[in-house]
Amino acid sequence: MGINYRFNPDTLSFDRIERNLRTLIKKILGYLSTGIVSGMIFFFIFLQFFDTPVTKRLKRENEQLLSQYNLMNKDIEKISKALEDIQMRDDNIYRVIFEANPIPSSVRMAGFGGANRYTKLESMDNSELIISVAKKLDILSKQVYVQSKSYDDVVRMALGKEKMLASIPSIMPVSNRDLKRTASGWGMRMHPIYRIPRFHYGMDFTAPTGTDIFATGNGIVKEVGRNAGYGNIVLIDHGYGYETMYGHLSRTNVKVGQTVNRGDVIGFVGSSGASTAPHLHYEVMKNGQKVNPQNYYFQDLNPLEYEKMITISSNTGQSFD
Repeated sequence: MGINYRFNPDTLSFDRIERNLRTLIKKILGYLSTGIVSGMIFFFIFLQFFDTPVTKRLKRENEQLLSQYNLMNKDIEKISKALEDIQMRDDNIYRVIFEANPIPSSVRMAGFGGANRYTKLESMDNSELIISVAKKLDILSKQVYVQSKSYDDVVRMALGKEKMLASIPSIMPVSNRDLKRTASGWGMRMHPIYRIPRFHYGMDFTAPTGTDIFATGNGIVKEVGRNAGYGNIVLIDHGYGYETMYGHLSRTNVKVGQTVNRGDVIGFVGSSGASTAPHLHYEVMKNGQKVNPQNYYFQDLNPLEYEKMITISSNTGQSFD
């Protein structure tokens, strides 16, 4: 080992440096500490700018998962659009043909109640993406189920179409081939007793007392009785949302709960109730709402007769009840 000297500025001479084991160890430890700290600094700087093999693998996996998520999202959007088209056809074509109400959007888009369905997914990696896809799939599953049940209904309606067509009120309630018995129609009319304008929610047919009144479609007699305004009445439930009411009868020919077919005699023309002359007041209800009866004579009238009937009923400014 060589001898080392150190210049002493106080004495202006070189002093011999004494070395021992403790001094040497301290010096080595100092070098090691500096090296370790420098290495750690360089290591962290490296991590900031360069990926480790594990990090690179995880990033590749994340990129693949994100790509798969985007592809799945696009597939879900395509399925959603196809389902929307099916729902539109169901509500606006198939159900219209069978005169069924469309399915409310509140039913089609109903959510899922109860506890949080996605709690178990929250602890997973990429939980937000997984939960987002799970929610979309749940919504699609619910919509597909509702649509499936709707098509079951459409199939039943198609199988029962003949019964439905026989039940819809589609003839005039009195024999009226020459249309001369057509009187006051739907709309604002002068009330014959109160002499004030009132909306006439039906159609009047003049005929001698005792003239036959026919059921205009198959159904079940829902009510037979007396009404202060319409006198003796018969109310028939035809199903499929249809009901018909026949007023001012001289007498009835049916009882509650009786099944009737189109063309059966259910009563006879009269002038009971608030009426100024023998006639039949006839109403058609669809889903609880009164509708214009003149739209339902398609089995009786050809286009020319239909136009003539509308003209006659529109020219009458006063009802008979």
